[in-house]
Amino acid sequence: MRVLLALILLVIVSWITPPSAQTANNGSVGSQAGGALHFSPEQIIRFAKKVEKTIAAKGARVAIVARKGQAASELPPGMSFTHTGFAVYSEITTHDGRKLPGYAIYNLYQQAQDPSVSALAQDFPVDFFAGAVELEAGIIIPSPELQKRLLAVIASPTYKLLHEPRYSSIANPYTLGKQNCTEFVLDVINAAIYQTNDIKQIKANTQKYFVAQEVNVSPLKLMLGSMFSAAISTADHPGAPVTATFETIGNYLQRYDAGTKRLRVLYRN
Repeated sequence: MRVLLALILLVIVSWITPPSAQTANNGSVGSQAGGALHFSPEQIIRFAKKVEKTIAAKGARVAIVARKGQAASELPPGMSFTHTGFAVYSEITTHDGRKLPGYAIYNLYQQAQDPSVSALAQDFPVDFFAGAVELEAGIIIPSPELQKRLLAVIASPTYKLLHEPRYSSIANPYTLGKQNCTEFVLDVINAAIYQTNDIKQIKANTQKYFVAQEVNVSPLKLMLGSMFSAAISTADHPGAPVTATFETIGNYLQRYDAGTKRLRVLYRN
């Protein structure tokens, strides 16, 4: 009986445990960097370049990009991507000293030694998609005016100020205390929209206008998941758990930012 109970608990925890907790066995997923590759380096490079070219073809100086660190069939309803960041058009210095145009990715990653803590990172599309289990990208291109404001925020002290290092994979975008990559992206977007670094004002406006995604996981599974993973917490959820996703951010911008475009890029040989 004890063995059967242990197996049942293992199945439940493996379903609710966020990507970071599965990295040791399944490579990099969720908001972690590094890990095992699910595709050849050539495929990853080819796909990353395709994403860059797609964004560049739209004339975007900044875009919101998302990757799949977990198979779509394993994600809760309403969620298609597991990690989100900003692609910023930049002058990139190569290893041999050449300066080339391209996109740098601004995002946050969980720390390998402690997945309940995140740190801001700046890397490149090939790094960002190295941990993908499916080569599909989500892209949101804001209006030119919002792009201009986003660039100003990303280049300012506000960008670092908005980072909350205490990480939870199901962080509540309406409250303070925990944050995941999509909530951070949303906070930066709202700092740009409302031109403020006042996090209390940002959260008040988020509560008023942003519609979060319900986390369709039973209370028992959430409780068991939090027991086995430091990266799951419901401490910032006064009621039913909700979180920000790439999809809800896209819906939000398409409703309130006239001119926002949403795209998907698929890998093709």
